[in-house]
Formats: sequence, structure tokens, C-alpha cells
Amino acid sequence: MADSSDIVIIGAGPAGLIAAEKLAEAGHGVAIYERMPSPARKFLMAGRGGLNLSHGEDLDRFLTRYGPARGVLEPALRAFAPGDLVAWAEGLGEKTFVGSSGRIFPESFKASPLLRAWLARLARLGVTLHSRHCWTGWDDEGTLIFRGPDGDAVSRKPRATLLALGGASWPRLGSDGGWVPLLRGRGVTVTEFAPSNSGAEITWSRAYAEKSAGEPLKRIAISIAGTTHRGEAVVTEQGLEGGVIYALSPVIRSAIATHGHAEIGIDLRPDLDEAALARLLERPQGSQSLSTYLRKTVKLAPVAIGLLREATDNALPRGPAALARLIKQVPLTVTAQRGLERAISSAGGVALDAIDSEFMLRKAPGVFVAGEMLDWEAPTGGYLLQACFATGVAAARGIEAWLATN
Repeated sequence: MADSSDIVIIGAGPAGLIAAEKLAEAGHGVAIYERMPSPARKFLMAGRGGLNLSHGEDLDRFLTRYGPARGVLEPALRAFAPGDLVAWAEGLGEKTFVGSSGRIFPESFKASPLLRAWLARLARLGVTLHSRHCWTGWDDEGTLIFRGPDGDAVSRKPRATLLALGGASWPRLGSDGGWVPLLRGRGVTVTEFAPSNSGAEITWSRAYAEKSAGEPLKRIAISIAGTTHRGEAVVTEQGLEGGVIYALSPVIRSAIATHGHAEIGIDLRPDLDEAALARLLERPQGSQSLSTYLRKTVKLAPVAIGLLREATDNALPRGPAALARLIKQVPLTVTAQRGLERAISSAGGVALDAIDSEFMLRKAPGVFVAGEMLDWEAPTGGYLLQACFATGVAAARGIEAWLATN
């Protein structure tokens, strides 16, 4: 079947949609093919708790959040920076604000109004969206082959293709990594997927799990292998979830891969040094229970006091110095990370050295890649969406440059 579109984009998440917008604005015919019944399902899921678009911190610090991938992603992130994403959202009628943590949100706090306005804009630009079309690869002549809604084969041979199929987290929303063998079959290096921004599994006693599951550990710091992050975590029946744990995902994953487990330390009062804490604990306990004494003297919540008991098998040290030391470094063993089906994002994907500076696959001229398909990871806080948008814009510019000379 013929296709009048210059460009086919496979995947209707943020990276694919923003690329479609930029290319259509430049006058190209663009068709988007999406396996799921509707677009941007993971984007909508991300907005359920408040759509965190980006982060308002200084750009140089912002760029450090991408770790080893910074060198490849930096040009794209500078070319489409947080301010550009804010301007784009506000251009769709969604004003934004910067929260107390520096995170940037739409005032509606939701993804759905933004997506509706975005899809309407794409329709006005002439972008066509074909849902329920599963990409199954290329034929021998390099034609794209899809399985259509009725199971029929649909073929397309555009001048350029953008793959924006997502990573492998939350597969029920469409990102299941099913494209990996298709690219490996073309000789493209793809790193195995692993959970990122994922919960830590810890074996609690039944009593602690039943009593504390759902309770937040506020204003804590967690350390592992010389890396420390502050924030909050939530106790679950399986272990810990929350931003401070997610930020340590790469280090925890590395430790588990090396040792079969990860040893973390939780500082329940990072605002006080050990000596100051010990001085507070020199106050007489009197007739108070130890739990009441810790709650009143060092302002520990019941869930934190329970954690001290859990870590010591209910044998808390009594001396001020030893107790202060424990509060500053509660030792816990992480046995595993929660799986990809529950991870916020994934590490792994198309190796960064498999693409050129324009986000084109070196092994497949005219085929570009953007978003979470690429092997990068970042913490929560707006960094994930920002990079998906920025790489989508960069790939669109790469496609324009390719079409100008091919």
C-alpha cells in the first residue's frame, strides 16, 4: 500500500509526538504508527500523580543527572532545554509552575489536558495517527511491515523513519522492548534492559511489614558505596519505594550484579551530626518507654523507630553514642530491585555508540531513534520526560538534515 508521508514515526509517546510536531511544522508529511489503541499511555500514567515535566535547577547541574550518557545527550538537552519545554507547554495553553522542590508542573497538574491540546495541534498540522499497528520489522527491500488492527499486513516505505518505541518498563502500557530482536537482526547493539527508578526489595519481619507498609520515612538520607541522596521513601511490604531509593537505582543495581545484594545505610536525622545527636540522647529517659523517649528527644516517627528495631532484631543499643551511631546509619540489605513491570523507567536499550550525532542508526541509514529506546537513565524529577522530548526534537532535526541531502 502506498504512503504519501515523507516520514514514518513508530511510537506515539512524547519523543515520537514532539518529533512529529517539529517535522510537520517544517512542511513534511508525517504518519505515526502506534501499537496500542491510543497514544501516550505511559505519559498519561506519569500524570496521575502530577505531571512532572522538567526541573528548574541550573542547566549545568541538570545535565549531571544523566551520568555516563551526558556526553551524547547534552547537545540535545541544551538545544531543547527545560525553558523550551515550558514554553512549548504554555503554547498549548497549559501554564506551568515550579514547585518547592524545583520540579516543573502544569498548573492543572494533569497530563490529559496537555495531551488533548497536543493531539489537536498535530491533527491541524496534518499528522496522521494509526493506532493498533504493531511494527514487525523490515522486508528484504527495507520496507516497514506492520500488523494492522485486523491482522492484515501493512507496508510503508518512507524517506525516513523514526523509532520511538520506548524502553521496557510498565510493559502493559506499551513499552515492552519487543523491538529488540528487530534491531539486533540489523546488527544494532542493544544493551539488555534493567529496572531503573525502581523499588528496593528488603526482607522485613512480618510484624514490621504489616505495621509500617504505606508509612513514609521523611527527610532521610540513604548511602551506598560512597553515594548519598536525601529525600523521602515509603515502606512497602516488599521493601522501600520513593525518590531517594530511585535516585540510587544505578548504584544498587551494580552492587546486586556484583555481590548478589546491596548494603545500604539510612540516616534518619541527616540534619544533625552524630555528636549533636549523642548530646540529645544524653538526656535522662526517666520512666518513658524507649519509643516515647526517641520520639520526643530526637523527633523520630514511629515508622523510623520501628526501623531501628527491625535492623537490630529489637536489640537497640542503650548508650547515647551507640544509639546516635545507629540512627545515623541504619544498616539494611537490599536483596533485589523491583522488576521492569513496576519500574518507573528502564536502563539499557540502543547503545549510544550505535547512533551518530544526528540520532541516526549507523547500521541503518535513514532510520533514527529517540526517547527511552536509547541506553540512558536519569532520576525522577522531570529529567526523564525532558530527555524524551529533547531527543525527539534532536532526531527531528537529524531527519530534516538527512532529507535535505538524500
